[in-house]
Amino acid sequence: MKVLIADQINEKGIDELKDIADVVVQTDITPEELVSSIPDYDAIVVRSRTKVTREVIEASQKLKIIARAGVGVDNVDVEAATEKGIMVVNAPESTSITVAEHTMGIILSLARKISIADKSVKEGKWEKSKFMGSELAGKTLGVIGMGRIGSQVVKRCKAFDMKILVNDPYITEEVASRLGATIVERDTLFEEADVITIHVPLTPETKHSIGKAEFALMKDTACIINCARGGIINEEDLYQALSEGAIGGAGLDVFEKEPPEGNPLLALDNLVATPHIGASTMEAQRDAAIIVAKEIKEVLTGGTARNVLNMPVIDPETLILIKPYFELMTKLGRFLIQTAQGNIKEIDVTYCGELAEFPKLDILTRMILQEILNPILTEPVNLVNAMAVAENRGITVIEGKRCEVHGFDSLIRVEMKSDKNDMVIEGVSTKEPKIVLINGYKVDVETEGHLLISSYKDIPGVIGIIGTKLGEHEINIAKMQVGRQEPGGEAVMVLKIDSTVPENVLDELKELENVYDAVVVNL
Repeated sequence: MKVLIADQINEKGIDELKDIADVVVQTDITPEELVSSIPDYDAIVVRSRTKVTREVIEASQKLKIIARAGVGVDNVDVEAATEKGIMVVNAPESTSITVAEHTMGIILSLARKISIADKSVKEGKWEKSKFMGSELAGKTLGVIGMGRIGSQVVKRCKAFDMKILVNDPYITEEVASRLGATIVERDTLFEEADVITIHVPLTPETKHSIGKAEFALMKDTACIINCARGGIINEEDLYQALSEGAIGGAGLDVFEKEPPEGNPLLALDNLVATPHIGASTMEAQRDAAIIVAKEIKEVLTGGTARNVLNMPVIDPETLILIKPYFELMTKLGRFLIQTAQGNIKEIDVTYCGELAEFPKLDILTRMILQEILNPILTEPVNLVNAMAVAENRGITVIEGKRCEVHGFDSLIRVEMKSDKNDMVIEGVSTKEPKIVLINGYKVDVETEGHLLISSYKDIPGVIGIIGTKLGEHEINIAKMQVGRQEPGGEAVMVLKIDSTVPENVLDELKELENVYDAVVVNL
């Protein structure tokens, strides 16, 4: 067996692979050379430089696994690898401690004014009274997103005698309690925390989610740190808050535009800035190399990798039978996470009809979990680790089978329970994936585009006022589906619209007479 090391990795990883394979290190390989030589290899290791494109993957003949010695896989065509049955793995846990420690360094630098004091001394000054700091002991840490990295920060701040508040709608009280943290509402965290640290992914929902309104809630002595993703904090609003003294300080390892040339934030003394180095330590790079090397060893010796980012190996016959349901499961998961409110407690998946006769369907369940968990966690959730991640988050996953189903050959029912709402949907995969039931109401909804789901009182005129309100904001309706159980009772309407609905328009819809709720789902 042969393994190609196409980018520089720690020698420990290379040594690990030499036990089972002929290892070729060619860290200056060109795209053309890669295409011509890849047919000889069973595995390839890359970091950021080398691009494993569709052309490379299609040229491969023996390739079983592509390993990225780091967190992201932007330089790997995962879809092409999946189509060819090649595993793609990475090393998400390799940077958890490293990023957490970097976060602690920024917190301490802000609390004790270390970076500006260092600059002052090097300029020949001795301004002791200017750099009065504050202790962390007795202060309150606010954590936005308590995944793998956030949890490591919490452990370290507990050692500094800090009180811990966390805002994460997808973590249970039990998990938070084990870490000595208290779950609070978002506004409460901003009002009470002395130090706020961000550990959520950058999504359409989190982009610029921290700005003027949040800074207005913070104490004028409080600091905010972002070692997650640039763009979560509105940098214009942050500059105003820091320059006017509305908050005490900020620490940024990430910026919306990198490098942040000309960014006015860099001129402020109450900002600590680093050049996106949260994951850059020798230990993290060593661990990443060892992790992916062990993954390759597992796969090439007949085992199963842990950090698989695409479809794990299943027998071809089963794959042919269940593949038509892959897109449906993906869409059901996306629908559920966008309608969830509060902490998710339980996810119950039931397979009905012909599907119930399949001996093993957990890959479909894992697909739903992957779509539900990935938008809310910074570490990747994949088909291999989805069950474990759900368990660690305190989410109960139940899988069942029911043979009877009316009107379809097969049907999948998913119920998601949270502490603020329950959602039940049923889907089918005929010519295309469809949702055929929402919370007891029969519908016939295509799983694509922008959907507006409204619950309302089934009386004349309500549908009209909803349409009028959307028209006032120039939001066009493409299709409409309604479902009800009895005339005059509660009904549900699903509108396919040409563009998403802003939050302020959703609020206006909810305030309409006889409209109970409205939510947008982008599929």
